[in-house]
Amino acid sequence: MKSINLVVLLLLAGFAAHAQKYELGVVTKEELEEKAHPLEPSAGAAILYSKGLSRMVYSDRDGFNLITEVEMKIKIYNKDGYDWANKYIAFYSSDTDKESVDINKAVTYNLTGGAIKKTKLKSEGEFTEKVNKNWKQKKIMMPDVKEGSIIEIEYTIRSPFISVLPEWRFQESIPVNHSEYATRIPEYYTFNPNFRGYYVPKITKSSGTASITSINKERTGVYATKTTFSTDKTDYQEYTTVYSLDKLPSMKDESYVNNIDNYSASIEHELSMTKYPNAPVKTYSNNWEDVANTIYKFDDFGPELKRTGYFEADVTALLAGITSPAEKAAAIFNYVKNRMNWNKFTGYSCDTGVKKAYTDKVGNTAEINLMLTAMLRYAGLDANPVLVSTRSNKIALFPARTAFNYVIAAVTIDGKTLLMDATTKWGTPNILPMRAINWNGRLIRNDGTSAEVGLTPNAISKEVVSVTATLDKDGKVSGKARDTYFDYNAFLFRENYNGLSQESYLEKLESGIKGLEISNYKLSNEKDLSKPVVEDYDFTNNNVADIIGDKIYINPMLFLAKAENPFKQEKREYPIDFVFPHQDKYTIGINLPDGYTVETLPQPIALTMEDNMGSFKYNLVANGRQIQVAVTMDINFATVGADYYATLKSFYQKMIEKQNEKIVLKKS
Repeated sequence: MKSINLVVLLLLAGFAAHAQKYELGVVTKEELEEKAHPLEPSAGAAILYSKGLSRMVYSDRDGFNLITEVEMKIKIYNKDGYDWANKYIAFYSSDTDKESVDINKAVTYNLTGGAIKKTKLKSEGEFTEKVNKNWKQKKIMMPDVKEGSIIEIEYTIRSPFISVLPEWRFQESIPVNHSEYATRIPEYYTFNPNFRGYYVPKITKSSGTASITSINKERTGVYATKTTFSTDKTDYQEYTTVYSLDKLPSMKDESYVNNIDNYSASIEHELSMTKYPNAPVKTYSNNWEDVANTIYKFDDFGPELKRTGYFEADVTALLAGITSPAEKAAAIFNYVKNRMNWNKFTGYSCDTGVKKAYTDKVGNTAEINLMLTAMLRYAGLDANPVLVSTRSNKIALFPARTAFNYVIAAVTIDGKTLLMDATTKWGTPNILPMRAINWNGRLIRNDGTSAEVGLTPNAISKEVVSVTATLDKDGKVSGKARDTYFDYNAFLFRENYNGLSQESYLEKLESGIKGLEISNYKLSNEKDLSKPVVEDYDFTNNNVADIIGDKIYINPMLFLAKAENPFKQEKREYPIDFVFPHQDKYTIGINLPDGYTVETLPQPIALTMEDNMGSFKYNLVANGRQIQVAVTMDINFATVGADYYATLKSFYQKMIEKQNEKIVLKKS
């Protein structure tokens, strides 16, 4: 396509227009008066329709750019839906390449005195916020939002990036009446659609002719006294695909879900081929090796990893006298954790750079963990960065740089690879923060080659509880308890306890268990990461026993029994994610009140799930005036497939029913 000085783009629509059943600006009294969604009456809001179109426009200066136009019409039923009156639109904005977002329309409709009132978004309700070095977000807060309001939003995203189309979400956490997404692509590009979720959209395809008309300006004569114009027209085929879905239920975020967006209905597009006029076909069948190698070559990744001068003196002094590789790795890991403070920004690209981050003692994920990797290498250890997609970033459908948004470190000692993340003060080797545990990462070696690394924990993390209690004749229980947390359980305790005063923590603990009062609380090893966390405390509880006539009914697990089954759906389409395998073990001794004997005890039980997924053992023994209770629950896998949901739901139901059976005591 020859160079031109002035371009007028003429898009000649030759395809049949899609019927516009859904349009902005059409709001009825009936819609405003609707009090609840007809299919989900408990929903706080609903998307009446959402519509998106991604198309390419041409300019002489930039070539093809991507334009995405979005319309949304949202009904607010009650205060639970107010969050849907705020909209966040992320866009890329670096020093060299920028996207832009324009809010074309934002209106709130209310029914006031029988008339429809429109309130437009004002400038003070629109903000642009910096997320990190390369990303910003446009935020709008709709005005005059009430129960019953309808909100209409229309915006446009302009992007120079045409290799990846924006993700379109058909399904949300609220019901969606109708959602459609269309692409209008020139013949020079071929994209592969990739779908998530369990709903198959209706697909409609059409094509037409579009054209680019180039107007050339030429000046002739010694002093350019004459200007002549010529026109050059290029026709090309343009292919339109419309994806649509109707009556989508809200995506319910049940317990033990990695990221519900992994399973919600959506579509992503991957550029697979380009074929420009008079040019050979070029394919873009990237693999993960190519993606990792490309990231490694970025100025704010690979070169930052090779900088060492800023820390050499400190690390040399730190390692003086240490010869063991394992001890070197531990010393460096602890040094970086203690020195550096994470600024909460994720990403695999450095922002201010590792040297400045080291000096300031604060940095993003890349700066802290690339620094850690560089120090481990400086110590002569086999260390490499590992690219990760956080849980909030979902699981990638195809190889792409955007699949990753985080980086950790890996060091191999005596043939064993240890994963490290120094952004958290409480991490230890192979104990990563929850955000970083998302299936697999990509380890990048010093030469740019890479390999897949599993992030899912395999070792069982234990919680061991021992209780000695005395029951009095009034049904009140008092005693001593010790709760010991190992590995990931210890990590989570430290993360949750960090920043809380002991008083605040105990108030939170007591408020979660009716009737519980704690005294003489002692916490051990909260900062010694080499040991399990241990809680010791005295307690009283007046809510675990019932007195009816001359009998006392008491739960043998006291206040430690689980109250309800976390699995409530009849059927589940997505995996159950426990994050890590775990064992909960309880040993309880209950001293009986004078004048009472055991009438009945719950029967022992041993449950085992198929394929060694887990087990539950429950046993009680009456020995004179004391009852001994031993309970162990094992979940042997971090992730369980959806095919086992019915088994797991039944297992939990039987376990919870058994935990809530009562011992019956009678007056002797």
